[in-house]
Amino acid sequence: TPSPALVEYKKVIEPVHITGDTTAGEITITNGHDFADTSHLAFTWTYDVEGEAVASGRLTVPPLAPGAATDVKLPSPPGGDLAGEAVWTIGAELAADTTWAQRGHLVAWAQLTAVPRRLPEPPAARFAPRREGDALRLGPAVFDAATGTLTALGGLALHQGPRLDVWRATTDNDRGGPWLAEEPLGATWRRIGLHRMQHRVDAVDVDGESLTVRTRVAPAATDLGLYTDYRWTAGDDELLLEVAVTPDGEWPCPLPRLGLLLGLPAEYDRAAWYGGGPGEAYPDSCAASRLGRYAMTVDDLGTPYVRPQENGARSDVRWAELRDAGGDGLRVTALTDSFWFTARRWTSHQLDAAEHTTDLVPGGTVWVNIDDAQQGLGSEPWDDGPLPQYELTVAPTEFRLAFTALGRH
Repeated sequence: TPSPALVEYKKVIEPVHITGDTTAGEITITNGHDFADTSHLAFTWTYDVEGEAVASGRLTVPPLAPGAATDVKLPSPPGGDLAGEAVWTIGAELAADTTWAQRGHLVAWAQLTAVPRRLPEPPAARFAPRREGDALRLGPAVFDAATGTLTALGGLALHQGPRLDVWRATTDNDRGGPWLAEEPLGATWRRIGLHRMQHRVDAVDVDGESLTVRTRVAPAATDLGLYTDYRWTAGDDELLLEVAVTPDGEWPCPLPRLGLLLGLPAEYDRAAWYGGGPGEAYPDSCAASRLGRYAMTVDDLGTPYVRPQENGARSDVRWAELRDAGGDGLRVTALTDSFWFTARRWTSHQLDAAEHTTDLVPGGTVWVNIDDAQQGLGSEPWDDGPLPQYELTVAPTEFRLAFTALGRH
Protein backbone atom coordinates (compact mmCIF):
# COMPACT_ATOMS: atom_id res chain seq x y z
CA THR A 1 0.00 0.00 0.00
CA PRO A 2 1.49 3.38 -0.95
CA SER A 3 2.28 5.61 2.01
CA PRO A 4 0.36 8.89 2.35
CA ALA A 5 3.59 10.72 1.48
CA LEU A 6 3.92 8.80 -1.80
CA VAL A 7 0.30 9.52 -2.74
CA GLU A 8 0.95 13.19 -1.99
CA TYR A 9 4.16 13.14 -4.03
CA LYS A 10 2.36 11.65 -7.02
CA LYS A 11 -0.20 14.45 -6.91
CA VAL A 12 2.40 17.21 -6.55
CA ILE A 13 4.48 16.03 -9.54
CA GLU A 14 1.62 15.03 -11.86
CA PRO A 15 2.62 15.85 -15.46
CA VAL A 16 -0.68 17.38 -16.59
CA HIS A 17 -2.08 20.56 -15.07
CA ILE A 18 -5.80 21.39 -15.13
CA THR A 19 -6.99 24.89 -14.24
CA GLY A 20 -9.85 27.21 -15.11
CA ASP A 21 -12.90 29.20 -14.14
CA THR A 22 -15.93 26.98 -14.36
CA THR A 23 -18.29 29.97 -14.37
CA ALA A 24 -17.10 30.53 -17.94
CA GLY A 25 -17.60 26.84 -18.73
CA GLU A 26 -14.00 26.43 -19.83
CA ILE A 27 -10.83 24.89 -18.44
CA THR A 28 -7.18 24.99 -19.45
CA ILE A 29 -5.16 21.80 -19.80
CA THR A 30 -1.37 22.08 -19.87
CA ASN A 31 1.07 19.32 -20.76
CA GLY A 32 3.91 19.42 -18.24
CA HIS A 33 5.97 16.73 -19.94
CA ASP A 34 9.35 17.78 -21.32
CA PHE A 35 9.39 15.32 -24.21
CA ALA A 36 6.10 13.37 -24.45
CA ASP A 37 2.82 14.57 -25.89
CA THR A 38 -0.54 13.64 -24.37
CA SER A 39 -1.71 11.22 -27.03
CA HIS A 40 -1.44 8.39 -24.49
CA LEU A 41 -4.04 10.03 -22.23
CA ALA A 42 -7.84 10.15 -22.18
CA PHE A 43 -9.65 12.93 -20.32
CA THR A 44 -12.77 12.46 -18.22
CA TRP A 45 -15.16 14.65 -16.28
CA THR A 46 -17.48 14.05 -13.36
CA TYR A 47 -20.02 16.47 -11.93
CA ASP A 48 -20.31 15.93 -8.18
CA VAL A 49 -23.05 17.39 -5.97
CA GLU A 50 -22.57 17.18 -2.20
CA GLY A 51 -19.81 14.65 -2.77
CA GLU A 52 -21.76 12.29 -5.03
CA ALA A 53 -21.31 11.89 -8.79
CA VAL A 54 -24.49 12.79 -10.67
CA ALA A 55 -23.09 12.83 -14.23
CA SER A 56 -19.88 11.88 -16.01
CA GLY A 57 -18.38 11.64 -19.46
CA ARG A 58 -15.30 12.16 -21.61
CA LEU A 59 -13.66 15.36 -22.79
CA THR A 60 -12.30 15.77 -26.29
CA VAL A 61 -8.77 17.08 -25.91
CA PRO A 62 -6.35 17.22 -28.86
CA PRO A 63 -2.86 15.77 -28.28
CA LEU A 64 -0.72 18.44 -26.67
CA ALA A 65 2.97 18.84 -27.48
CA PRO A 66 5.38 19.06 -24.53
CA GLY A 67 4.71 22.30 -22.66
CA ALA A 68 1.65 23.14 -24.76
CA ALA A 69 -1.76 24.13 -23.41
CA THR A 70 -5.29 24.28 -24.74
CA ASP A 71 -8.67 25.55 -23.60
CA VAL A 72 -11.46 22.99 -23.42
CA LYS A 73 -15.19 23.61 -23.11
CA LEU A 74 -17.00 21.83 -20.32
CA PRO A 75 -20.41 20.28 -20.96
CA SER A 76 -23.46 22.01 -19.56
CA PRO A 77 -24.06 21.16 -15.89
CA PRO A 78 -26.75 18.53 -15.34
CA GLY A 79 -30.27 19.86 -14.99
CA GLY A 80 -32.85 18.97 -12.39
CA ASP A 81 -33.08 19.60 -8.68
CA LEU A 82 -29.42 19.39 -7.71
CA ALA A 83 -29.13 21.85 -4.85
CA GLY A 84 -25.88 21.92 -2.92
CA GLU A 85 -22.15 22.29 -3.30
CA ALA A 86 -20.98 21.11 -6.72
CA VAL A 87 -17.55 20.50 -8.25
CA TRP A 88 -16.18 19.38 -11.58
CA THR A 89 -13.63 16.58 -11.25
CA ILE A 90 -11.40 16.39 -14.32
CA GLY A 91 -9.11 13.41 -14.81
CA ALA A 92 -6.32 12.41 -17.20
CA GLU A 93 -5.98 8.64 -17.40
CA LEU A 94 -4.10 6.12 -19.52
CA ALA A 95 -5.92 5.45 -22.78
CA ALA A 96 -4.34 1.99 -23.17
CA ASP A 97 -2.41 -0.57 -21.15
CA THR A 98 1.29 0.12 -20.66
CA THR A 99 4.15 -1.86 -19.18
CA TRP A 100 3.75 0.03 -15.89
CA ALA A 101 -0.02 0.47 -15.50
CA GLN A 102 -3.31 -0.58 -17.04
CA ARG A 103 -5.75 1.44 -19.08
CA GLY A 104 -7.73 3.81 -16.87
CA HIS A 105 -4.87 4.45 -14.44
CA LEU A 106 -5.26 8.02 -13.21
CA VAL A 107 -2.23 10.14 -14.12
CA ALA A 108 -3.53 13.58 -13.09
CA TRP A 109 -6.70 15.18 -11.78
CA ALA A 110 -8.18 18.42 -10.52
CA GLN A 111 -11.35 19.58 -8.83
CA LEU A 112 -12.89 22.92 -9.76
CA THR A 113 -15.80 24.55 -7.96
CA ALA A 114 -19.05 24.74 -9.90
CA VAL A 115 -21.41 25.82 -7.10
CA PRO A 116 -19.80 27.13 -3.89
CA ARG A 117 -20.73 25.61 -0.58
CA ARG A 118 -23.36 27.35 1.51
CA LEU A 119 -22.98 26.86 5.23
CA PRO A 120 -25.90 25.01 6.84
CA GLU A 121 -28.31 27.09 8.86
CA PRO A 122 -27.87 26.44 12.58
CA PRO A 123 -30.85 24.77 14.23
CA ALA A 124 -33.25 27.23 15.82
CA ALA A 125 -33.29 27.00 19.61
CA ARG A 126 -36.57 25.36 20.68
CA PHE A 127 -35.93 24.15 24.20
CA ALA A 128 -34.91 25.59 27.55
CA PRO A 129 -32.57 23.58 29.82
CA ARG A 130 -34.33 21.94 32.76
CA ARG A 131 -32.93 20.23 35.83
CA GLU A 132 -33.59 16.51 36.31
CA GLY A 133 -31.81 15.39 39.48
CA ASP A 134 -28.06 15.44 38.83
CA ALA A 135 -28.62 16.12 35.14
CA LEU A 136 -29.67 18.94 32.86
CA ARG A 137 -31.87 18.12 29.88
CA LEU A 138 -31.75 20.29 26.77
CA GLY A 139 -33.99 18.98 24.00
CA PRO A 140 -32.58 15.59 22.90
CA ALA A 141 -29.46 15.97 25.05
CA VAL A 142 -28.53 15.22 28.66
CA PHE A 143 -25.70 16.99 30.52
CA ASP A 144 -24.01 16.52 33.87
CA ALA A 145 -25.40 19.37 35.98
CA ALA A 146 -22.16 19.88 37.93
CA THR A 147 -19.68 19.92 35.03
CA GLY A 148 -21.90 20.79 32.06
CA THR A 149 -20.51 17.78 30.17
CA LEU A 150 -22.69 16.22 27.47
CA THR A 151 -23.44 12.65 28.57
CA ALA A 152 -26.11 11.49 26.12
CA LEU A 153 -27.77 12.58 22.90
CA GLY A 154 -31.03 11.06 21.71
CA GLY A 155 -30.39 7.89 23.71
CA LEU A 156 -26.76 7.58 22.61
CA ALA A 157 -24.61 7.45 25.75
CA LEU A 158 -21.22 9.08 25.32
CA HIS A 159 -18.13 7.74 27.08
CA GLN A 160 -16.81 11.30 27.09
CA GLY A 161 -18.59 14.46 26.05
CA PRO A 162 -16.88 16.94 23.72
CA ARG A 163 -14.19 19.04 25.37
CA LEU A 164 -11.21 21.06 24.19
CA ASP A 165 -8.18 19.08 23.05
CA VAL A 166 -4.79 20.44 21.96
CA TRP A 167 -2.54 17.36 22.17
CA ARG A 168 -1.48 15.01 19.40
CA ALA A 169 0.94 12.11 19.38
CA THR A 170 4.25 13.59 18.30
CA THR A 171 5.48 12.78 14.80
CA ASP A 172 9.05 11.96 13.80
CA ASN A 173 9.35 15.58 12.67
CA ASP A 174 7.99 16.88 15.99
CA ARG A 175 10.51 14.76 17.89
CA GLY A 176 13.46 15.95 15.83
CA GLY A 177 16.88 14.68 16.87
CA PRO A 178 20.05 15.50 18.80
CA TRP A 179 21.54 17.24 15.76
CA LEU A 180 19.10 20.17 16.05
CA ALA A 181 20.51 23.43 17.39
CA GLU A 182 17.19 24.33 19.01
CA GLU A 183 14.77 22.34 21.14
CA PRO A 184 12.47 20.19 18.96
CA LEU A 185 8.85 21.28 18.90
CA GLY A 186 7.65 18.05 20.49
CA ALA A 187 10.03 18.57 23.41
CA THR A 188 8.75 22.13 23.84
CA TRP A 189 5.17 20.88 23.94
CA ARG A 190 6.09 18.42 26.68
CA ARG A 191 8.13 20.92 28.67
CA ILE A 192 5.16 23.31 28.69
CA GLY A 193 2.82 20.45 29.61
CA LEU A 194 0.48 20.29 26.63
CA HIS A 195 0.26 16.51 27.10
CA ARG A 196 -1.31 16.95 30.55
CA MET A 197 -3.80 19.77 30.20
CA GLN A 198 -6.15 20.35 33.14
CA HIS A 199 -9.81 21.25 32.64
CA ARG A 200 -11.31 23.54 35.28
CA VAL A 201 -15.03 24.31 35.22
CA ASP A 202 -15.64 27.92 36.28
CA ALA A 203 -19.39 28.11 35.70
CA VAL A 204 -22.39 26.23 34.33
CA ASP A 205 -24.95 28.86 33.37
CA VAL A 206 -28.54 28.40 32.23
CA ASP A 207 -29.85 31.41 30.36
CA GLY A 208 -33.16 31.18 28.51
CA GLU A 209 -32.72 28.56 25.78
CA SER A 210 -28.97 28.07 26.19
CA LEU A 211 -26.57 26.22 28.44
CA THR A 212 -23.14 27.84 28.72
CA VAL A 213 -20.17 26.09 30.31
CA ARG A 214 -17.19 28.33 31.13
CA THR A 215 -13.85 26.61 31.61
CA ARG A 216 -10.13 27.20 31.71
CA VAL A 217 -7.94 24.59 30.03
CA ALA A 218 -4.30 24.85 31.01
CA PRO A 219 -1.07 22.95 31.61
CA ALA A 220 -0.32 22.49 35.29
CA ALA A 221 1.92 24.95 37.13
CA THR A 222 2.17 27.55 34.36
CA ASP A 223 0.65 30.94 33.59
CA LEU A 224 -0.58 29.68 30.23
CA GLY A 225 -4.21 28.84 29.64
CA LEU A 226 -7.11 28.72 27.22
CA TYR A 227 -10.39 30.14 28.47
CA THR A 228 -12.95 27.98 26.69
CA ASP A 229 -16.69 28.64 26.63
CA TYR A 230 -19.13 26.02 25.34
CA ARG A 231 -22.60 27.37 24.50
CA TRP A 232 -25.24 24.73 23.80
CA THR A 233 -28.69 25.17 22.26
CA ALA A 234 -31.08 22.55 20.89
CA GLY A 235 -33.47 22.19 17.98
CA ASP A 236 -35.92 19.35 17.48
CA ASP A 237 -33.26 16.70 16.81
CA GLU A 238 -30.03 18.69 16.59
CA LEU A 239 -27.73 20.07 19.21
CA LEU A 240 -25.78 23.24 18.39
CA LEU A 241 -22.42 23.91 20.04
CA GLU A 242 -20.62 27.23 19.84
CA VAL A 243 -17.04 27.14 21.11
CA ALA A 244 -15.04 30.27 21.96
CA VAL A 245 -11.37 29.97 22.92
CA THR A 246 -9.44 32.92 24.39
CA PRO A 247 -5.71 32.48 25.10
CA ASP A 248 -4.24 33.54 28.42
CA GLY A 249 -0.52 34.26 28.82
CA GLU A 250 2.37 34.51 26.36
CA TRP A 251 2.44 31.25 24.44
CA PRO A 252 5.97 30.43 23.21
CA CYS A 253 5.02 27.92 20.52
CA PRO A 254 2.21 26.82 18.21
CA LEU A 255 -0.35 24.24 19.34
CA PRO A 256 -0.39 20.63 18.09
CA ARG A 257 -4.12 20.87 17.36
CA LEU A 258 -7.17 22.88 18.44
CA GLY A 259 -10.54 21.22 18.59
CA LEU A 260 -12.76 18.83 20.50
CA LEU A 261 -12.24 15.29 21.72
CA LEU A 262 -15.17 12.98 22.46
CA GLY A 263 -15.53 9.30 23.22
CA LEU A 264 -18.13 6.89 21.82
CA PRO A 265 -18.81 3.23 22.65
CA ALA A 266 -16.52 0.85 20.76
CA GLU A 267 -19.31 -0.51 18.55
CA TYR A 268 -19.60 2.85 16.76
CA ASP A 269 -16.79 1.91 14.43
CA ARG A 270 -18.23 2.58 10.96
CA ALA A 271 -17.13 5.99 9.74
CA ALA A 272 -18.52 8.04 6.87
CA TRP A 273 -17.78 11.62 5.92
CA TYR A 274 -18.16 14.28 3.28
CA GLY A 275 -14.86 16.04 2.84
CA GLY A 276 -11.30 15.35 1.81
CA GLY A 277 -10.13 11.81 1.25
CA PRO A 278 -9.78 8.98 0.84
CA GLY A 279 -6.50 9.03 2.77
CA GLU A 280 -5.04 11.13 5.56
CA ALA A 281 -4.10 14.78 5.13
CA TYR A 282 -2.55 17.60 7.13
CA PRO A 283 -2.29 21.35 6.46
CA ASP A 284 1.00 21.10 4.55
CA SER A 285 0.26 17.69 3.04
CA CYS A 286 -3.21 17.78 1.51
CA ALA A 287 -2.76 18.24 -2.25
CA ALA A 288 -3.91 14.64 -2.82
CA SER A 289 -7.04 15.08 -0.70
CA ARG A 290 -10.08 14.86 -2.96
CA LEU A 291 -13.50 16.20 -2.01
CA GLY A 292 -16.11 13.45 -1.90
CA ARG A 293 -18.12 11.07 0.25
CA TYR A 294 -16.19 8.24 1.84
CA ALA A 295 -16.85 5.35 4.19
CA MET A 296 -14.57 2.93 6.00
CA THR A 297 -14.10 1.35 9.39
CA VAL A 298 -12.36 3.18 12.21
CA ASP A 299 -9.55 0.62 11.98
CA ASP A 300 -8.98 1.51 8.32
CA LEU A 301 -8.87 5.26 8.99
CA GLY A 302 -5.43 5.03 10.58
CA THR A 303 -2.01 4.72 8.97
CA PRO A 304 0.16 2.04 10.66
CA TYR A 305 3.49 3.85 10.66
CA VAL A 306 6.39 1.64 11.81
CA ARG A 307 6.93 4.07 14.67
CA PRO A 308 3.47 5.02 15.99
CA GLN A 309 2.69 8.72 15.73
CA GLU A 310 -0.10 11.13 14.81
CA ASN A 311 -1.97 9.85 11.76
CA GLY A 312 -5.34 9.43 10.10
CA ALA A 313 -6.75 12.96 9.92
CA ARG A 314 -9.17 13.85 7.12
CA SER A 315 -9.31 17.44 5.89
CA ASP A 316 -12.04 19.86 4.82
CA VAL A 317 -14.77 17.74 6.39
CA ARG A 318 -18.31 19.13 6.08
CA TRP A 319 -19.88 16.35 8.13
CA ALA A 320 -18.78 13.07 9.66
CA GLU A 321 -20.70 10.10 11.02
CA LEU A 322 -19.91 7.14 13.22
CA ARG A 323 -22.44 4.30 13.32
CA ASP A 324 -22.80 0.81 14.73
CA ALA A 325 -23.81 -2.31 12.79
CA GLY A 326 -27.49 -1.44 13.20
CA GLY A 327 -27.15 2.06 11.76
CA ASP A 328 -27.37 3.97 15.03
CA GLY A 329 -24.78 6.64 15.59
CA LEU A 330 -23.75 10.26 15.67
CA ARG A 331 -23.31 12.90 12.99
CA VAL A 332 -21.22 16.06 13.46
CA THR A 333 -21.77 18.90 10.97
CA ALA A 334 -19.56 21.94 10.46
CA LEU A 335 -21.47 25.21 10.70
CA THR A 336 -18.36 27.35 10.23
CA ASP A 337 -16.16 26.37 7.30
CA SER A 338 -15.04 22.74 7.82
CA PHE A 339 -13.12 20.60 10.30
CA TRP A 340 -10.43 17.94 10.58
CA PHE A 341 -11.76 14.49 11.48
CA THR A 342 -9.88 11.69 13.24
CA ALA A 343 -11.22 8.53 14.91
CA ARG A 344 -9.27 5.70 16.51
CA ARG A 345 -9.55 3.05 19.24
CA TRP A 346 -6.84 4.54 21.47
CA THR A 347 -6.09 7.94 22.86
CA SER A 348 -3.43 10.30 21.56
CA HIS A 349 -1.52 9.66 24.79
CA GLN A 350 -1.54 5.89 24.19
CA LEU A 351 -0.48 6.44 20.59
CA ASP A 352 2.33 8.75 21.70
CA ALA A 353 3.61 6.25 24.27
CA ALA A 354 3.67 3.29 21.85
CA GLU A 355 7.02 2.16 20.46
CA HIS A 356 5.52 -0.36 18.03
CA THR A 357 2.10 -0.88 16.45
CA THR A 358 1.72 -4.04 18.55
CA ASP A 359 1.72 -1.80 21.64
CA LEU A 360 -1.61 -0.31 20.53
CA VAL A 361 -4.42 -2.34 22.07
CA PRO A 362 -8.02 -1.33 21.26
CA GLY A 363 -10.08 -0.34 24.27
CA GLY A 364 -13.79 0.03 24.80
CA THR A 365 -13.99 3.53 23.33
CA VAL A 366 -13.74 5.11 19.88
CA TRP A 367 -11.94 8.42 20.39
CA VAL A 368 -13.02 11.13 17.96
CA ASN A 369 -11.21 14.40 17.28
CA ILE A 370 -13.12 17.21 15.60
CA ASP A 371 -10.46 19.85 15.04
CA ASP A 372 -10.89 23.44 13.99
CA ALA A 373 -7.18 23.53 13.12
CA GLN A 374 -4.09 21.32 13.00
CA GLN A 375 -0.38 22.05 13.16
CA GLY A 376 1.46 21.20 9.93
CA LEU A 377 3.84 18.26 9.73
CA GLY A 378 6.98 19.82 8.26
CA SER A 379 9.12 17.96 5.76
CA GLU A 380 11.81 16.16 7.78
CA PRO A 381 13.08 15.67 11.36
CA TRP A 382 16.23 17.76 10.84
CA ASP A 383 14.60 20.95 9.53
CA ASP A 384 12.98 23.88 11.32
CA GLY A 385 9.44 22.49 11.24
CA PRO A 386 6.45 23.53 9.12
CA LEU A 387 6.48 26.71 7.08
CA PRO A 388 5.01 29.68 8.97
CA GLN A 389 1.67 29.53 7.12
CA TYR A 390 1.15 25.97 8.40
CA GLU A 391 1.85 26.70 12.06
CA LEU A 392 -1.08 26.68 14.45
CA THR A 393 -0.51 30.01 16.17
CA VAL A 394 -2.29 30.48 19.48
CA ALA A 395 -5.04 33.05 18.91
CA PRO A 396 -8.68 33.69 19.83
CA THR A 397 -10.83 31.15 17.99
CA GLU A 398 -14.53 30.48 17.52
CA PHE A 399 -16.27 27.63 15.73
CA ARG A 400 -19.72 26.05 15.60
CA LEU A 401 -20.85 22.46 15.20
CA ALA A 402 -24.16 20.60 15.08
CA PHE A 403 -24.56 17.15 16.67
CA THR A 404 -27.30 14.76 15.55
CA ALA A 405 -28.14 11.29 16.85
CA LEU A 406 -28.76 8.82 14.00
CA GLY A 407 -30.96 5.75 13.77
CA ARG A 408 -33.18 4.56 16.59
CA HIS A 409 -32.07 7.16 19.12
